[in-house]
This record gives sequence, structure tokens and C-alpha cells, in this order.
Amino acid sequence: MKTSYSQEQLKDPLVAQSEAILRKCVHCGLCSATCPSYVILGDERASPRGRINLINRMMKTDEKPSKSTVRFLDNCLTCLSCMTTCPSDVDFVHLIDMARTRINENTKRPLSDRLMRSLLANLLPHPGRMKTAMTLGLLSRPLVPVFEKLGLTMMTSLLDVLPQKIARSPRYQKRTPAKGKTVKRVALMAGCTNDLLRPAIHEATVALLSRMGVEVIVPTGLGCCGAIEHQLGEEEKAIRSAQRNVDVLSKLHDEQPLDAILVTASSCGSMLKDYAHLLRNKEGYAKRAGDIAALSKDVTEILDSITLAAPRQWSDIKVAYHASCSLEHGQKVTKEPRSLLTKAGYTVLEVPEGHLCCGSAATYSMLQPVISKALLTRKINNINKVEPDIIAAGNIGCINHMAGHLKTPILHTVELLNWAYGGDCPKELKHLENHIHRISGVLADSHMDEFN
Repeated sequence: MKTSYSQEQLKDPLVAQSEAILRKCVHCGLCSATCPSYVILGDERASPRGRINLINRMMKTDEKPSKSTVRFLDNCLTCLSCMTTCPSDVDFVHLIDMARTRINENTKRPLSDRLMRSLLANLLPHPGRMKTAMTLGLLSRPLVPVFEKLGLTMMTSLLDVLPQKIARSPRYQKRTPAKGKTVKRVALMAGCTNDLLRPAIHEATVALLSRMGVEVIVPTGLGCCGAIEHQLGEEEKAIRSAQRNVDVLSKLHDEQPLDAILVTASSCGSMLKDYAHLLRNKEGYAKRAGDIAALSKDVTEILDSITLAAPRQWSDIKVAYHASCSLEHGQKVTKEPRSLLTKAGYTVLEVPEGHLCCGSAATYSMLQPVISKALLTRKINNINKVEPDIIAAGNIGCINHMAGHLKTPILHTVELLNWAYGGDCPKELKHLENHIHRISGVLADSHMDEFN
């Protein structure tokens, strides 16, 4: 697009970086059809092209952004579907990040919005605080009708994403050696919410990798990846979180080289892979951040790189694969999860409109509950169309967002792979154990010796 910034304006690094991205947009509009908020709202300002116009206008003036500009930039999910579609490689993710930083600098939000954002920024990245808040939240659930009458939609949306009960403590060690010959050594990032919401994900990850000859280390000292703070426009906080993690992971890698840094929450994976950009201007961090970003992998990427033996069991179980945005669009990891599930003996079903977000998007479901619920309903309707036995997803946010609204069990992809390759059957799938069947009347015993 044509830009007309003065030399004085371009002295502002935020403006200069934004302008370089803005110029790449040719306003073709191909992104609109794949943008979830545009699909729901039908307003040009809720499309990537419309937001680019709003950002361009906002960066050109020293005046504070208008309420409508803030509203339409806030209701972007940062799902990055537009970047998958864009023929001009517009770096929309970093453009919207810079726009949110500018909004935080120049805008005083309504009190209720400020309180909710502060609550999320000070709770979600801290597991100890989160566990206390979740306990209080579960006790407050009977008050949801009262909150709805008072118009406290953000409070009800916050309670809506809580699980039905507090999960037990995770059962995995800080270091789990490989069983048999060690083929790889990896660090597993525990993250903020995985072990609070669904500890079975990391338990399955450690158990499966160990059996496949991978040594797994869960480093102490790691904290939030910074994604929550970054999405809320708190760039400096996100940078500090990233620096802490780079320090810990760099030291571990220096002591004994890692083959990969694994993440099971795809939103965290996208953030780690962006550390090189986030810390590019930080002295003493740029190179190390690039090294950590290069090592960061989704768990399905590392499993796809290992020669797996045949699964212990084959089935006719139908799995609807939900492609989380941060994995599909953010990390461009598309083939690996589907291929691994198919090789493990599952029948993989593609969900209609699979490119559209489920509405979770980290803090989005709590800050934009109306659009989030519309997308959730659309996603569930599309999943139900393929009539699956199980739903697989690669992000705890998506799993937690959808679980309470589905009749079909939804699990992390690695939980299904662990089961297929000799791990315990997940408790949600006990009713499907009779689907494990024999091929030509003989269980794949010939493969069991190879597996063992």
C-alpha cells in the first residue's frame, strides 16, 4: 500500500517498522475470506485489510486512537490465518503486535477492561496464583446468573473456561532417561497452564518419548513463554519473560547440547520460535534467542523425525483433527500431526472450515466473549458433521475451550499416540477400548518384538 510518512515520523522505530510491513500489502482482500472475525462480523474493519488501514492511520497521527480503531484491533484473534493466505507475505503478526503496543502507550481503556487485562496478565503466567484463582472460581460458579444480570460478561466468560475440577499434580520426573539406546536429548517446556488443566498431556509426552529412546529434561527456572503478556500489548514484560527462559535454556544447552526444546502447547511454541525477533535488539540475547528459537519444536515435529516402530494396536477409531491456529498458521506444522495419527492406526477426519479459529486464542475468549462463542459454536457444528469418535488437538487452549461444549472426547494428539504405541488408555477413552481389533484375525504380534 502507498504510505506517506514524514522523515520525522520515521524516526520512531515503531512507526518505521510498521511502515515497512504496511508497504507490502497490495489490498487484494484474499485474507478476508479466511479471517474468523470478518466471517462472524462481516465488517471490513474486522478484516486484515481493514485493520491494516486502521493501523496505517493510527501510526500517522500523534492523536490517541479512536474507540472504533481500538475495538477492531482488539477483536483480532491473532490466529494468523491471513498470513497463510497472503500472497505478498505481509508480516501481519508483528504489525498487530506493534499496533497493540501503540494502543497501550496512547490509550486509557475503560476501567472494567483495564481490570480484566491486569487480572489476566497477573494470573495466567503464574501457576501458583492460577491454582488459587481456579479454586475460587469454581466456588463462584453458582453466581454466574448474578454476573449475567449485572452485565459482567467478562467475568462469566472467565468462569466459563475453567475446568470442572482442579487437576491432580502431574506425575513425571524432572529428568526421564531414554529406555534403551538414547537417540535424542530434549528439554520439555512445562508452561503455565498445561499441568494445571491437563497434566496427562505431559505425562503422555514423557512416557512416549522415553520409550522411543529420547531423554527428556524438564528444566527448573523456566516461566511463562511471554505469549500472554505479548498478546495483551505488554511488550516489556514479554521481553523479560523471554530473557529469563533464554538464560535457563542456553545454560542447559551449553552444559550438554539439546536436540530440541519441545512444547506441547502450540501457542507457546509459536512464541518460542519468535524469540529471535522479540529479542533482536537486546544486547547479549539476540544470538542466543535465535539459537533457542531454532531448537524449539512442537512435540509432533520431534516424533515425526524419529523412526517409529509399528503401533502395538490398530483400530477403526475415527479422529477429527482440530488444527490449532498457532500450530497450523503460526508454526506451519500441518502434515506431522495428521501423518503420525494415521501411522498410529487412526482414521483421520478433516473438519470443515478447519482453517477457522475455535475462538480460544489465549486471552481472547475472556476479552471478546461474544465473537469467541460464535466461533466456538461454528467449530463444534463443523466437528459434529464428520461424526468422530475422538477429537485430537495440539493446544491446551483449544482443548480447554471446547471440552465443556462437546459430547465427543477431545485430547491432545500426543495422548492418542502414546496409547497407540503401548501407553495407558486415556480415561476418557475407556469406552473405546473394544475398538482395538485384530488384523486378519491376528494381533500385530510380529511388530511387538520390534517395538520392544
